[in-house]
Amino acid sequence: MNIKQAKNEIKHTVQAYLAKDGQGEYKIPAVRQRPVLLMGPPGIGKTQIMEQIARELGIGLVAYTITHHTRQSAVGLPFIREEEFEGKTYSVTEYTMSEIIASVYRKIRDSGQREGILFIDEINCVSETLAPTMLQFLQCKTFGNQAVPEGWLIVAAGNPPEYNKSVRDFDMVTLDRVRYLTVEADLKVWKEYARAQHIHGAILSYLELRPDNFYRVEADVDGVRFVTARGWEDLSALMGVYEELGLAVDETVVMEFLHHEQIAEDAAAYFDLYRKYEDDYGIPEILAGKVKPAVFARIFKAAFDERIAVTNLLCDGLHGLFQKTAEARDLADGWYAFLKEYRSAVAEDAQPVELYGRLLAEREQAFLSAAENGSYTREQKSRGKQLLRLLKENSPQGDGAKECFMSAAAGFERQKEALAALETQTAQAVEYAFDFMEQAFEKGQEMVVFVTELTMGSESALFLSEHTCERYRQYSEQLLTGTRRAELLSELARDGEL
Repeated sequence: MNIKQAKNEIKHTVQAYLAKDGQGEYKIPAVRQRPVLLMGPPGIGKTQIMEQIARELGIGLVAYTITHHTRQSAVGLPFIREEEFEGKTYSVTEYTMSEIIASVYRKIRDSGQREGILFIDEINCVSETLAPTMLQFLQCKTFGNQAVPEGWLIVAAGNPPEYNKSVRDFDMVTLDRVRYLTVEADLKVWKEYARAQHIHGAILSYLELRPDNFYRVEADVDGVRFVTARGWEDLSALMGVYEELGLAVDETVVMEFLHHEQIAEDAAAYFDLYRKYEDDYGIPEILAGKVKPAVFARIFKAAFDERIAVTNLLCDGLHGLFQKTAEARDLADGWYAFLKEYRSAVAEDAQPVELYGRLLAEREQAFLSAAENGSYTREQKSRGKQLLRLLKENSPQGDGAKECFMSAAAGFERQKEALAALETQTAQAVEYAFDFMEQAFEKGQEMVVFVTELTMGSESALFLSEHTCERYRQYSEQLLTGTRRAELLSELARDGEL
């Protein structure tokens, strides 16, 4: 299965294991709650889906890479205590609490989340002294003499032996006590995740043309050469910051993330072309409806890779506008919800300014607690901080309830106007992009890529569902349904030698 299917399967398992009956007891008793064992190649997102599941279900997450542990930290330190049996005193070995189990209890104490996931990564790569402990953990859900707390589910992950020489096989006794899932790298599924994470457009464009280079592991006399999904994502993060700082992402930099010389060379060369195309074609000008005549003369003669790069550059430009619009909409929605709460309470409060401050302090505390518990993505945290800053900057001034509310709402009205202007700009840019695509490519293969990218992006799909674009609707129906879509995608693959 792919990583998306694995995520859904684990999420459904968590929901089933945490379901309770009318008496508050778990419908599936702990003894029947099998740990999930997720096996797949490194760097495909096993840890990320654990974070997503915990965030989406509102439960806790404690994650460990077990190879960093010794037997003492996993099991606990041994100590001797005396017990009496049938009139005789014996010395008995017991153990202090495992560091891992203690972390679960700390999570419960600090977050208040009494249910969650205990995730253990690289479980089949442990040392010989720790291997029996891991088998006991999977079979009995204990470390030493300490059990995993009720309401906490075990998910373990490992790598198949072809990716790691130090892996250990699980015996039948262990496998008969776990839910065993096998996951493989899948570019199509990763691209859905990549769009949501705003992976650099040059990387997405490159992988559109070279899908076989997405995930590669090869061994020869010179050692192991590999490229992973994690490598692409980490490279994307660096590329964004390097570009802001005016630093070059050359072949040497790319090879630090893509450990395959030929792929790194090819990708670095493509990234250089991608940046050059952005300047040569004037993407901002195209999205502003100011296309230079020379642009069409060049695109008509361009090779396949260049045409696809320009198409993806247009998508990049639009996705930047979609993202800004989504951020502005989220701010407006959050601001509106706060003002609605303030308005419902201010009429009955003799101190409207102080009331605003109290409500804002409660909102900030709730946000900080949720952020500390991992309930927000990085983008959500950023937007939450921005909203809090705007609410503080627009604290009300005045005496009466009505005057204070109007004062507090003034900033929100400005935000609404800015949002409306941004929505208008984005909608117009979409129309200009279609103007260019129709003149440059008519209804060819590039239009399939263009419309597909608009459809698959969550922010673009939301915007286009709320702001009607007739040409987008028409091309979606023509190009992304039935046999016509299959035919065009097949042509795309052949012409691009994918």
